[in-house]
Amino acid sequence: MPEVPYPPIDPGPGAVDFDDLLDLPDEDLLGVGADLAPGTLLDAYRHGLFPMGIGEHGAPPIGWWRPELRGVLLPGALRVSRSLRRSCRRYGVTVDRAFDAVVAACADPARDGRWITDDIRRAYGTLHRLGWAHSVEVWDEGGGGRLVGGLYGVSIGGLFAGESMFRRATDASKVALVALDALVLAPSRPAAIIDTQWATPHLASLGVTEIPREEYAGRLRQALALPQIELVRSALPEGWAG
Repeated sequence: MPEVPYPPIDPGPGAVDFDDLLDLPDEDLLGVGADLAPGTLLDAYRHGLFPMGIGEHGAPPIGWWRPELRGVLLPGALRVSRSLRRSCRRYGVTVDRAFDAVVAACADPARDGRWITDDIRRAYGTLHRLGWAHSVEVWDEGGGGRLVGGLYGVSIGGLFAGESMFRRATDASKVALVALDALVLAPSRPAAIIDTQWATPHLASLGVTEIPREEYAGRLRQALALPQIELVRSALPEGWAG
């Protein structure tokens, strides 16, 4: 497994001026087209946008989204039930051990609402090798170390922009989020934020809430001003499951 670089490698600016898009009317979908080069993706996240294909199953063209109501997990907001705490003790958790496998599982064509194309997989694989994209893996240690859940996203400063998650066993994706919360939203980083794009009922049950895009923009500025977290070498703190 190649070592993920820290600090991340700067790919240079992208080819899109996202400042122009921010001047458009307040629509969730601000633009269509452009590329998925590393600089383009990082510039988008820094401007509060994220990419998603608008064709069937996420097929091109790529849309650039900035929802009016943004799903976020803020420090201290995570809800961990007693049963979820037990699940956290049952599974093993790692960071960046199997990034490609996590993305492939999230892109499984058998999943409802799938949207991750081969282009998306390649683009985030490149970001991972540059040190910007990370995965949290959940393993069934009692089942021979089988990968049973996980998530992936992009880390910039104190922002973790979550892209997708999956589970193959009870609570496995929830365990990944609990671990991510412990790594990113530490008490010493009160301005950090986990961006979930939208707040689904599943995420809302864990403490994800919706905030207006204006509030998100302010929180994003604060998060981006934080030092880059060294996720790949971070250790889960004692009592991370609550």
